[in-house]
Amino acid sequence: MKVAVTGASGFVGGAVCRALACRDVTTYAFGRRVSVPSGHLAGAAYRAWDLTRGPIPDAPVVDAVVHCAGSVTDWGRPADLFAANLTGTRNAMASFPAARFVHVSTASVYDPFRPSVMATEDQAPVVRYLNAYGASKAAAERLVLGRDAIVLRPHAVYGPGDTTLLPRVLSAVRGPVLPAVGTGRQLISLTSIANLVQACLLAATGPVGSGVFNIADAAPVVIDDAFREILAERGVAARPVYIPVGVARPLAAVAEGAFLLARRPEPPRLTRYAISHLAVERTLDITAAREVLGYAPHATSFAGAAAW
Repeated sequence: MKVAVTGASGFVGGAVCRALACRDVTTYAFGRRVSVPSGHLAGAAYRAWDLTRGPIPDAPVVDAVVHCAGSVTDWGRPADLFAANLTGTRNAMASFPAARFVHVSTASVYDPFRPSVMATEDQAPVVRYLNAYGASKAAAERLVLGRDAIVLRPHAVYGPGDTTLLPRVLSAVRGPVLPAVGTGRQLISLTSIANLVQACLLAATGPVGSGVFNIADAAPVVIDDAFREILAERGVAARPVYIPVGVARPLAAVAEGAFLLARRPEPPRLTRYAISHLAVERTLDITAAREVLGYAPHATSFAGAAAW
């Protein structure tokens, strides 16, 4: 079998390449970086490709594509986010028109204005989003589902190589305190990189050719428990302290406005998007993935996070 992986120079794409190599699957890796250490790809053939500029010439003939490329930031110019997440997806599809298409999407396509309580796949996309990230990922899903494809929706992916979730949590620590929003008792579905990779391989190499599937760890966790485990594993002597959502939201709106006026390229430490995903319940129903894909996730764990 032959599989192409986009976004292979990144966190998720690299992990998918390494897993495919362990199965002796011929893997073609594509990413924006000029070069990537061979160990990151487990020896997969690599080509640099900026998906926003058009389909790749002379694309190899493959059986499946695992499309991991795209922007994962919730802060940036809408044009850039739509270019990465929508235009890039369109160009990936055009490059491999005959291959099974596995699209790694996000749970950010669910309604950001109300809690997600064991959300099922039919509850997204929705009409409006807090930012261009959610809107662009929803637009990419609508495009992909215009043909037979598999869409995977993970939430808050973490694990070795994570460049988003754990760094964001750890960067918020101030002395002995980790400022957080909510009550600390809200439930949240997290997705380990190992579980997401399992889902990608099932989607790319299994018998199922189309469908939309939530992908998360075996069961939701209490956010305070997750924060405390992360801090303990990293040896950080801090404890979570919670700010009520009603207080945090207007503060986030003011901070975002100030950063936009100043044209700051980096996001403020507190955003409405972050509040919508960590301060209220965000849980996913993974029944479809279990029953249709044969997905068998393990429980949430940050064991070994000191080395991540």
